[in-house]
Amino acid sequence: MSFEIDIEKRLGHAHVALTLEAGEGATVLFGPSGIGKSSVLNMVAGLLRPDRGRIAIDGEPLFGDGIDVPPERRRAGYVFQDARLFPHMRVRANLLYGAGREQDGFEDRTGFLGIGHLLDRWPRTLSGGEAQRVAIGRALLSRPRFLLLDEPLSSLDRARREEVLVAIEHVRDVLKLPILMVTHDPVEAERIGTRVVRM
Repeated sequence: MSFEIDIEKRLGHAHVALTLEAGEGATVLFGPSGIGKSSVLNMVAGLLRPDRGRIAIDGEPLFGDGIDVPPERRRAGYVFQDARLFPHMRVRANLLYGAGREQDGFEDRTGFLGIGHLLDRWPRTLSGGEAQRVAIGRALLSRPRFLLLDEPLSSLDRARREEVLVAIEHVRDVLKLPILMVTHDPVEAERIGTRVVRM
């Protein structure tokens, strides 16, 4: 699985531009806040339209040359900086929302993420690390072709951060799901990144 990204976008006074080709593993976009890293993820997900350029996954164009695949057909698993769980649904229902009617792999995903014991809890009762692991599980259960991670560790304390780092490493090394991740933390970038792109 490969990412091909060559995009430009003007956002107010800022100009976001990125060209990269990346293969398997985790590609980390690294740099200071406000430089446009999250905007790149939003463009790959189809939530923000580039002014010009091309985005392709495994050679299949998602954007460019008159093509603009809708977000729901891009098959991106997106985990945001805050977990964004549905507060009116217990953990199990949040996870099953990602799975849809296909529930194969439910126990595997909850097992390796260490969230099986949380299934009957409400999101408001979860720690930050627990909530992020549930968010990763929901993204994985949607059967994505690739995973987008937008500063998934920034609001966590050290212990919770380690829990989520281990989960991301499992996705990278065991599930072999391609990852495009944003961080401003050099330690996270070095640990997770198969390759690190400085912006």
